[in-house]
Amino acid sequence: MDTRPIGIFDSGIGGLTVLHEVARLLPNEDLVYLGDTARVPYGTKSAETVIRYSIENTRFLLGKNVKAVVVACNSASATSMEPLRAEFPLPILGVIEAGVEEALRRTKSGAIGVIGTYATVQSGQYETLLRAGGAASVISQPCPLFVPLAEEGWTDNLVAEEVSKIYLEPFRRGTVDTLILGCTHYPLLEGVIGKTCGDGVTLVNSAYAIAVKLRGMLRESGLERGSPGGGRRFYFTDSPERAKMVGSRFLGEDLANRIELAALPPH
Repeated sequence: MDTRPIGIFDSGIGGLTVLHEVARLLPNEDLVYLGDTARVPYGTKSAETVIRYSIENTRFLLGKNVKAVVVACNSASATSMEPLRAEFPLPILGVIEAGVEEALRRTKSGAIGVIGTYATVQSGQYETLLRAGGAASVISQPCPLFVPLAEEGWTDNLVAEEVSKIYLEPFRRGTVDTLILGCTHYPLLEGVIGKTCGDGVTLVNSAYAIAVKLRGMLRESGLERGSPGGGRRFYFTDSPERAKMVGSRFLGEDLANRIELAALPPH
C-alpha cells in the first residue's frame, strides 16, 4: 500500500477531465492537479519549450510527494514522455499512449480517426503510434473550436451541433469505426460528437483510457492505496478565478476556496 498522492498536470484546465476519470476509477487515491494556465497554450510552443515546461511541472508535483505523474496535456505527451522518463525515477503516463492503446483494442476494421487541436494533429504522434500498432488507416482532423465551446459550456446546443457536423464530416461516411477524442476538452462534447458520427463509430475517451491504464499500473506495481482517501488539491499558475469557474463546470462540483496559486521551480 502506498498512500502518496498521484500528480496530474496539463497546460490549462482541460486536464480536469482526466482528474475526473481518475477520481471515479480510483476513489481512494489522493490527487494533486497542476494547470499551467500562465503559459497555456503549449501547442504553439517549440518542442524544447514544452519539454522544459513539462519538467518544471513534474518537479512541482514531486514537491508534493507524488508516487506517479499523469501527463494530461496532449502537446506535452507528444513531445515530453522520453525526456520526463529519463529525468525522473517514477512512473509517468501520457494521455496519447493510453488513447492509442485503447483505440487499437477496440477497432475491428483497423480504420481509426483522431480529432484534436491543430498542434496535436500536426505533431503526427497519434498517427505514428497507431500505425506502429497495426492500424490499417488513420484519418486526423483538427477541431479547434471544440475547446472554447467546452469552456463556455456550449456542449449540447445548436452551435455545438453545427460545428460538429462541419468538423466531423470525414468520419460520417463509414471511413472509420473508432474515433479518438485527442484533446482533454473533448469528453465534454462526447454526446454531440457521438450523435454526429453515428452508432457505427466507437468513441475513445483518452481521459478514461489513461485512468484505466493508471489503475492497472498501480496494481501491478504495488502502489495502489488500500485505505480510504480521496483528497483533491488544485494548483494553477495563473487566473485562479477563471480556473474556478470553468473547472467547476468540468468537474460538476464547486471549486471555490479550493484552488491554490502555484509558483513553479526554475529549470
